[in-house]
Amino acid sequence: MKWEDNVRKVVPYVAGEQPQKKGIIKLNTNECPYPPSPKVEGRMKQMDYQDLRLYPEFSEKTMLSDMLVSYHGIGKEQIFIGVGSDDVLSMAFLTFFNSDKPVFFPDITYSFYDVWAEVYGIPYEVKPLDDDFCIRREDYLKENGGIVFPNPNAPTGVFMDVSEIEEIIAANRDVVVIVDEAYIDFGGTSALPLINKYDNLLIVRTFSKSRAMAGARIGYAMGNERLIRYLNDVKYSVNSYTMNRMALELGAACMEDDAYFKEICSKIIATRERTAKELTALGFTFPPSYGNFIFAAHNKVKAQDIFEKLKKHDIYVRYWNKPRIDNYLRITIGTDEQMDALFAALREILA
Repeated sequence: MKWEDNVRKVVPYVAGEQPQKKGIIKLNTNECPYPPSPKVEGRMKQMDYQDLRLYPEFSEKTMLSDMLVSYHGIGKEQIFIGVGSDDVLSMAFLTFFNSDKPVFFPDITYSFYDVWAEVYGIPYEVKPLDDDFCIRREDYLKENGGIVFPNPNAPTGVFMDVSEIEEIIAANRDVVVIVDEAYIDFGGTSALPLINKYDNLLIVRTFSKSRAMAGARIGYAMGNERLIRYLNDVKYSVNSYTMNRMALELGAACMEDDAYFKEICSKIIATRERTAKELTALGFTFPPSYGNFIFAAHNKVKAQDIFEKLKKHDIYVRYWNKPRIDNYLRITIGTDEQMDALFAALREILA
């Protein structure tokens, strides 16, 4: 059909499976295994459904934005809020990667990066991680149109020291460097303090992992006020009301309960360390993880075989049939009870 000649054709991002069967153990999409703060539940009960007839406030002028600014100790003009970090990152790609030079990101990384580059027509080059799944800094010291990478990395969980990140930023002052910190609350040190030193650095965060609110779709970016202004200019050229009223209110309620946030992060970290010991005893190897997951390969049994057999036990983990990582499974850290069920299933599968 002739009209198809003018269609923008891309290979879309493929998310982890979302099985609807009850009673499964879902360890494939890095969701938090614990519920949101009780303050979120309380705020939901207070909300007036009739307010849904009204447009929401602009997201950067809400209680949520005020609380994020206060929490992180940044200026009011240094925050950008979007519909999950995917929306924030997508807007950042569209806004800042507007050059004929290629954008750089790792070959093993968040698999939405190349999708956004393709859909927006952005040239890009993937830079191979080394054999330990670490970024090679020298690969990012060449001429480029921008840089983006997660820290800790996804799906490997490897953390890059802030001093090494600063070296990359300092060597690329003529482009924007985006550090995707979706998992920073589970380990490592944030590069956030560098936004006041480098006007080309954008830090991106999410409520989907450590704040147990993946269903609310809240993400945000922090950076120099000029970066944020440019982001808002693009956002308001696409959709002024990107955040719904409920998400803005519930996000603010979540931010009110820092003690709960820290408690569930500590629980997940403790379970992650216990999981690492159990997986090692079962014959798995993996890099040290700073995320709420472990990226593991077994020394005898293929990852795809384990993946398929776990599903028969109603346990879902993440598997990619991609070069370099086709023998690895990314296993989200669940509750202790969920992980015990995983260990029991693995013992049966690997026997």
